[in-house]
Amino acid sequence: MGKKTLKVIKIGGDIINDNEALLVFLKDFSNLKGPKLLVHGGGKSATDLAQKMGVEVKMIDGRRITDVHTLDIVVMMYAGKINKNIVANLQANQCNAIGFSGADGNSIISTKRPTTPVDFGFAGDVNQVNTEVLELLINQNITPVFCAITHDKNGQLLNTNADTIASELAIALAKTYQTELYFCFEKIGVLRDINNEFSVIESITPDNVQELIQNKIISDGMLPKIQNSINAVNHKVNKVCIGKSEMIFNPFTHFTSITK
Repeated sequence: MGKKTLKVIKIGGDIINDNEALLVFLKDFSNLKGPKLLVHGGGKSATDLAQKMGVEVKMIDGRRITDVHTLDIVVMMYAGKINKNIVANLQANQCNAIGFSGADGNSIISTKRPTTPVDFGFAGDVNQVNTEVLELLINQNITPVFCAITHDKNGQLLNTNADTIASELAIALAKTYQTELYFCFEKIGVLRDINNEFSVIESITPDNVQELIQNKIISDGMLPKIQNSINAVNHKVNKVCIGKSEMIFNPFTHFTSITK
């Protein structure tokens, strides 16, 4: 018997920050058949809370500097309010879910990022994913919901890129399942022309990605998403899809597909 297909789905601010869009997405997600796992960010909510609390928000190249006060805020928002709100709404849609940080079930262990050339503070780089607890839950039809917080096995929580968490989970779970990774964001896919929202590149492979990067078609914030995607397909993830969340529920929508 072949491996079951597991969908690993990552949602970002465009869904999380719009309560109506979030409720619609979670209803559709709940109706998805088969094993699934959800990963969420929440950067804008963390920024809003930091400003309300008078904590300065520092960013370099689009990445948050996580000092000790910022770490408190992102843990409260990601592992607390956002994660539990998602889990509660999944329960309301008869989808049994459990919220996770990387510390729960010792599922994702990270290392604090080196302080040179830039000190990002309590930012974590993933170095180990343990799937035993996750597989137990998934096999009981329970859906894990991951926030963007991991730990270092020494009691320290770390702020960790949600795209990376989704990619690393899909890679680790590919040993047991045929994994598909979906990055949902506000565009309908990776665009050939940033000024033309319909110029979707439908297929990217490890063979043509360098040319797209050299020609600056893929750049800035899209770069880490694509690097995570290529890393995933190079490590036995069946396919990666980038686009609006509709791509998961409607096969006739346009999106970008990344395969070997």
